[in-house]
Amino acid sequence: MKPTTPKSEAARLEILRQYDILDTPAEQVFDDLTALAAHTCRSPIALISLVDSDRQWFKSKIGTDISETPRDVAFCAYAIAGQDLLVVHDATQDKRFADNPMVTSEPHIRFYAAAPLVTTDGHALGTLCVMDCVPRALTDEEARVLRTLSRLVVAQMELRRSLQARRLAEKALQQAHHDLETRVRERTAMLSQVVEGLRNEIAERKRAEEALRQRTEQALHHQRVLLTLAKMQPINLTSAMQTISAEDARTLHVE
Repeated sequence: MKPTTPKSEAARLEILRQYDILDTPAEQVFDDLTALAAHTCRSPIALISLVDSDRQWFKSKIGTDISETPRDVAFCAYAIAGQDLLVVHDATQDKRFADNPMVTSEPHIRFYAAAPLVTTDGHALGTLCVMDCVPRALTDEEARVLRTLSRLVVAQMELRRSLQARRLAEKALQQAHHDLETRVRERTAMLSQVVEGLRNEIAERKRAEEALRQRTEQALHHQRVLLTLAKMQPINLTSAMQTISAEDARTLHVE
């Protein structure tokens, strides 16, 4: 007999993915809660099981070496259909599990009790469960503790997700800061090149203006010399040279 699929299965699986917990290494805080469940419920096997689309995967386990099983043989696939404890006193007497390979062969499960891991929005992602190889019952105190521990598992999952989101946000912020610093350096270098280019252009213009000023003054000077010569009556060059300044004579001689 196969378990029924929850009505909101697509949403449940999406939320499970958001926790980013499947196939992650063991973590002490979850192992501690599993150990406490096993001790309190006097069970040799205890698991934190997360039910994926086609498997159940164990985030924490005591009393078994396997890390996952197919979903269609998972006791926990039945447990996530409800919001409260699922207790099976003797699996061989329960038609849902009597022919289950985990009952008919190793580990020969008889007793099973599971508290669903229910998120704040009401989705059961898996269970905190305990199992035994002999039929028995779960006491009221054990049931109360198992429920409490399941809520602590969910709280730890929420904390884990929040810390991961914070780390991702900090990483994104650091990357954004690095990118901003890179852009500032690039813009600063570009601006420095522009400023240096403008300085060179200004210096070149000043040199050009100075050269133009000198040429203009020289041209005006030559013009004054020529006007002076034009006003003089024709005489020999020696007499003309005596009427103008020594500087004009040098300029005229050079030209």
